Amino acid sequence: MAAAGSRLETRLQRQIEGDVYFDRFSRGRYATDASIYQMMPQGVVVPKSTQDVEVALTIAREEGVPLLPRGGGTSQCGQTVNDAVVLDVSKNLDRLISVDVENRSAEVEPGIVLDRLNAALRPHGLWFPVDVSTSSRATIGGMAANNSCGSRSIRYGTMRDNVMAIDALLADGTKARFGEVARDLNGVNQPSRSGDLFRRLLDIGAREAEEIRVRFPDLMRRVGGYNIDALVPNGATNNLAHLLVGSEGTLAYSERVHLKLSPLPREKVLGVCHFPTFYEAMDAARFIVALEPTAVELVDRNMIALGREIPAFQSVVEQFVCGTPDSLLLVEFAEADPQENLRRLASLRDLMAERGFRWGDPGKKEGGVVEAIEPAFQSAIWEVRKQGLNIMMSMKGEGKPVSFIEDCAVTLDDLAEYTDRLTQVFRKHGTDGTWYAHASVGCLHVRPILNMKDGEDVGKMRAIAEEAFQMVRDYKGSHSGEHGDGIVRSEFHESMFGKRMVATFAEVKGLLDPHGRYNPGKIVDPPKMDDRRLFRYPPDYRSEEPTTLLDWAAWGGFAGAVEMCNNNGACRKRDAGVMCPSYRATGDEQHLTRGRANSLRLALSGQLGEGALTSDEMYETMRLCVSCKACKRECPTGVDMARMKTEFLHHFKVRHGFTFQDRLVGHLPDYAPLLSRLGPVADIREWLPGGRWLAKRILGLSDQRRMPGWRYDAFRETGVRGAAGGDREIVLFPDCFNRYFEPENLQAALGLFEAMNVRVHLPNSPSGRPLCCGRTFLAAGMVKRAKAEVLRALEALSAYIGRGVPVVGLEPSCLLTFRDEGPALLGQETTKEMASRTLLLEEFIGREDMRERLQPQLKPLPENRALLHAHCHQKAFGLAEEVAGVLEMIPDLEVRRLETGCCGMAGTFGYAADTYDVSKKIAGTELLPALSDAGTGDVVVAPGTSCRHQIRDFTSLSPAHPAKYLFQSLTSNSDLSHAHH
Repeated sequence: MAAAGSRLETRLQRQIEGDVYFDRFSRGRYATDASIYQMMPQGVVVPKSTQDVEVALTIAREEGVPLLPRGGGTSQCGQTVNDAVVLDVSKNLDRLISVDVENRSAEVEPGIVLDRLNAALRPHGLWFPVDVSTSSRATIGGMAANNSCGSRSIRYGTMRDNVMAIDALLADGTKARFGEVARDLNGVNQPSRSGDLFRRLLDIGAREAEEIRVRFPDLMRRVGGYNIDALVPNGATNNLAHLLVGSEGTLAYSERVHLKLSPLPREKVLGVCHFPTFYEAMDAARFIVALEPTAVELVDRNMIALGREIPAFQSVVEQFVCGTPDSLLLVEFAEADPQENLRRLASLRDLMAERGFRWGDPGKKEGGVVEAIEPAFQSAIWEVRKQGLNIMMSMKGEGKPVSFIEDCAVTLDDLAEYTDRLTQVFRKHGTDGTWYAHASVGCLHVRPILNMKDGEDVGKMRAIAEEAFQMVRDYKGSHSGEHGDGIVRSEFHESMFGKRMVATFAEVKGLLDPHGRYNPGKIVDPPKMDDRRLFRYPPDYRSEEPTTLLDWAAWGGFAGAVEMCNNNGACRKRDAGVMCPSYRATGDEQHLTRGRANSLRLALSGQLGEGALTSDEMYETMRLCVSCKACKRECPTGVDMARMKTEFLHHFKVRHGFTFQDRLVGHLPDYAPLLSRLGPVADIREWLPGGRWLAKRILGLSDQRRMPGWRYDAFRETGVRGAAGGDREIVLFPDCFNRYFEPENLQAALGLFEAMNVRVHLPNSPSGRPLCCGRTFLAAGMVKRAKAEVLRALEALSAYIGRGVPVVGLEPSCLLTFRDEGPALLGQETTKEMASRTLLLEEFIGREDMRERLQPQLKPLPENRALLHAHCHQKAFGLAEEVAGVLEMIPDLEVRRLETGCCGMAGTFGYAADTYDVSKKIAGTELLPALSDAGTGDVVVAPGTSCRHQIRDFTSLSPAHPAKYLFQSLTSNSDLSHAHH
């Protein structure tokens, strides 16, 4: 294996324009994919151009090192791990090169992500219809390598059916276009090497035609081995691109992929069929397919139960799941005529009724159809199904659903019997399975629940695989129906296809890649699937469990929480949502939730060397995490990187100590009361000549930022506000930021409470110090001090909380600390009541009784539209809609919820000189473009202090806190700032 500082690294660093990584941390981030396997690569190249790829190939060939092209790294079977130099094409080689609307085709680079491609095609009324569930991060190159299929393959076919040609780079440096060719190669304009190669490939197809006919399963869903059936004489031409599709990067590198596009379906309906047993759902699939749907997808009881527990999916699951069905089939119709879709949906209802599934019929089986006509409802349902695998992987504990037989495909007539027999195999081995996916084509993703750290369970995996694959052969099915071979299934090719076919696969590999330079050990000459040395959790795997300051009991410890990351790559998405802001800005695996989790896991298990957990490399890995908490909600397995960063910072600072900047940030609540009394005098950085330069040199603050201005009139009120006769009471928690920098927001809140006849308590601790949530101390890594502040607040508030008085706050990052970090710092039992009684202002006002008191008093305002940017922590807790609901109480006001991710300010993150540029870039990804059309009739509303400051710094707008804007509506005081340019 090449090491850091080797000749291989030196040559790559000197000649590659993109990034080259050979350090342990970087290699570790590319050692895994979404499978059970882990192989440390020799190095990583992130090419900036196709020229970089060609240079990397030349150097690797000359140095005798394998090369592994990689897209999103989400393969299920270990295709994208190897002892090789990894080529990560997902960052830069992601262009849509051209679109031919008339001929419905497109030319793309391999790193383009499916969702981004389809977003670009949508204005043309076209799409690329191989709609895999990982569409938010799956690259076209990876999809071609795997011969991906998707939910609607019954209508559109597989990747193979939708790839027209591939411009390939062979291992010897030859460039060749693999596409439609005449069998006599007449008209082929290729280099002599390519022409000779094509001739020999077509000869293999002619020679092996009968063996292929006998041995290849007659199914759409066969993606095992090489597609050498594409070489068989079957007319005047053959499409040689189909040989590269499904070859898992073992034959060539795809420089450009030419795609066949389809008209975008405009009309769709969805029927959610409920079944009391799994067998009945499987048996019904063959009858449903006769109605010619575009998709028939399975959702099993495990996914339903887990979906009901995951915050991001709870509400939609309750909308489309009735009662406690064992299984659902999602049946979509997408004909051009909307009336035809409704007719087919009616036929589906009739079919279900004929088979005994009708709601509430005496003597009938419990079941029926929930209809989804509205596009938004359909999209929400499909999102749950798309996240099926990740929902399954959110199971707590060591046992997880394991991918190794999950893509077996059989005919629809055999589906019910096959799945029933396979369930019996699981039970025989003392386990259960999770099921989901493509009932329409007899390809179900089934995963037995096993513990890959347990040698006995690894033995069960081998036994289950052998029995399952024998069963598949009995049914003349395919042991690989979508996710390919990789490490997990390649060794079974001989039993599936026979010795002669396996020898032919090796012959094809030898023709295109004679020295085994591209991704060796996949499809041809594979290792054993249960070789534990290749596992993410090898036999000697041990995790250090440091003495933690936060409570990790729900995960079985800190290491258990880190290991919840299954590398599914959902954090790579760039669609609506927040996760992961730093990755969206940089495109680097290092700054990705998955990348950070892998680094933590490898460090805790000693695979990155002694002291890795508190090393400078780990600090760099965590540095750009803005603690947005989006992964807490949006990661389907619940990886909470914000909490992990807090834990890490504690250990790092214990070892390395606190910087002056840390102390400046953390101790803000200590010195704020004094500096605020100085007012503008304290803003010395802003008015002293050279002040910003000095602050950058001494304090590490960006000289391109305006700092918040200290206020003489800081909020210093204590005691009780409101009439003694107020029939409701609350505690108002004034956070440091609104207290000392924007006190008008707290005054506005008091005005709202007065209008609602609410008595307000403003307690301090017995010492007279204002209460604090500890947020600034957490940001600086002063976790023990944060714990003390939360405890002090709890002691001061406990008397109110004990008698049911809610604690209401304005700043999401502060108030929600009591719900999130508070329990993690002090334990669930200690903080249970406090967490349940703390409310953001919008939550309190949004309660029905408060709404009834306030809404009649609100009056129209000069602005007719509010542009709402919710704080990341509100989104993480599912509270963004609360803000919109409260603003909509204002008469004649249109509230537009901006589809924005993180603003990028993230407290002190945006002020620091070393993170200012990333902060600005994060703002520019979604927030600033969303605000670009704000007009004079608009107001920008942002509950977060950081968000408001970021908007002020990078636009000419003056955003307001919801309290301020509601109070303006209450008093008709038009003095308050509007959005302006």
